[in-house]
Amino acid sequence: MRKGTVHLKTGGMLLVMVMVFLFAAGAVKVDTSVEGPIKSGADLIMIDTMKALGPLERPPVPFFHSRHTEALAKISRDCNTCHMADDKGRLSPKYKRLVDADRQTVTDTYHINCIACHRELAGPGQKSGPQTCGGCHQGNPAVASTWKDLAFDKSLHYRHVKANAEKCESCHHEYDKQTKQLVYAKGKEGSCAYCHKDTPVDNAMALKEASHFQCIGCHRDRMAKNQQAGPIGCVGCHDADYQMGIEVVKEVPRLKRNQPDVVLVKTGEEARPDNQWPTAMHPVPFDHRSHEAYSSSCKVCHHASLQSCASCHTNAGKKEGDNVKLAQAMHSVNDQASCIGCHQEKQKVPECAGCHAFIAKPANRQDPSCKACHMAPLPAYVNPANAEETADVAQDLLQARDLETQTYAADKIPEKVTIGKLSDRFEPAVLPHRKIVNALVDKIRHSKLAGYYHSELGTLCQGCHHHSPPAEKPPACSNCHGETIEGADAFRPGLVGAYHQQCIGCHENMGIEKPDSRDCNACHVEKNKG
Repeated sequence: MRKGTVHLKTGGMLLVMVMVFLFAAGAVKVDTSVEGPIKSGADLIMIDTMKALGPLERPPVPFFHSRHTEALAKISRDCNTCHMADDKGRLSPKYKRLVDADRQTVTDTYHINCIACHRELAGPGQKSGPQTCGGCHQGNPAVASTWKDLAFDKSLHYRHVKANAEKCESCHHEYDKQTKQLVYAKGKEGSCAYCHKDTPVDNAMALKEASHFQCIGCHRDRMAKNQQAGPIGCVGCHDADYQMGIEVVKEVPRLKRNQPDVVLVKTGEEARPDNQWPTAMHPVPFDHRSHEAYSSSCKVCHHASLQSCASCHTNAGKKEGDNVKLAQAMHSVNDQASCIGCHQEKQKVPECAGCHAFIAKPANRQDPSCKACHMAPLPAYVNPANAEETADVAQDLLQARDLETQTYAADKIPEKVTIGKLSDRFEPAVLPHRKIVNALVDKIRHSKLAGYYHSELGTLCQGCHHHSPPAEKPPACSNCHGETIEGADAFRPGLVGAYHQQCIGCHENMGIEKPDSRDCNACHVEKNKG
């Protein structure tokens, strides 16, 4: 492993996305008015615990965790110096307490113990921490946090599963209301964040506490047994350089969670008595297995639980899904957990952005791309409530899909197009038309997403001919864009604006540096005025 590699921990916490500060902490702003060097680090914690018990009387205290643990290590002291263990032997992330009893008790805990430790270590010629109020509670401390979220992705999860001999019960559990105990429910494993929120909810502690109880506790146990283990300090997980050194498993085996290979996404909650689909839209065959390969974690889609989308997002909407209806959940353009939202995000990559940045979105429900998902009605003989039957239908529909990543034959595509309608100062521009088309085809050749939605040979042409139906000979730009911007549609650019917006915009969105869009002569040859 490279320097800074985060070693394995044995926890199997499925897809938990963050490990957080040992104390309540927020983003730290740098006060540039403060003179002197700015202290920074991923281990910076702003101790502002008291704000949960009422308004703060003094500014929060900047605390660099790693510097304290290093100082204690020099005098043979460890985590137990500052953190207490619960009845299971797990260290609490709170400082010298298990719970926040009351304001005065918490205040005294910090003041008495911190100052006492500083005084003890402040021997002759020894550096130690402040011992006065102003030394800790600084109004404008010259500090900055470099703390970075740690993504517990599929690679990291698999390393933990493998190291822990696939004993998922080591981390995964649910609360049994009858026995009032944590139990392991095989086949129901989910992300820690599904139960552990930012703040405690019912019997579930906050995510930051759960993460440190479980993860750091496990790491410490393995260290005590001289086994390979993960970090126990802030920097080991939340420093950007350390994260860059995390070993990445290139080929991660598929997660074992009883998930379907394919599924037919229902567009209605129940079938009518005649077993016909109850809504106007056809069901959608969904290749669950292939989508797993494109996602870093299940939470990309399953943001609240690992149940089906329809369990929370119904046609009518319900409380468990924040009243977001099924159609909204699947079609929201602003949400990465949505099908359309995710697909549109994929369109922003350079290979696709050149065309999709300018394609107008349909203003009505007659968008032909709907059929790429809502392919066909459910056969009359299939019971929508039968998962096995609908899965077979989904598989058949997926196999019937044609991937179209080509366009018209080369002899049907003009090799060059001369743009000279508005030539005045410059000679007509010669567009290497066929070369451009071939380059676009080559960029999407292996894209299954493009193949599904480029349903016709002329679909690719719509990147430039964006308001025309797919056709071997689409109309010229001048058919829609006049020589001036005056006309019936004041919001439609004139011909010069259309050319420059389309050509320059495409180059910029695709990261094409040549020809230089700032140099007119790169495309136009200036006329000899002599």
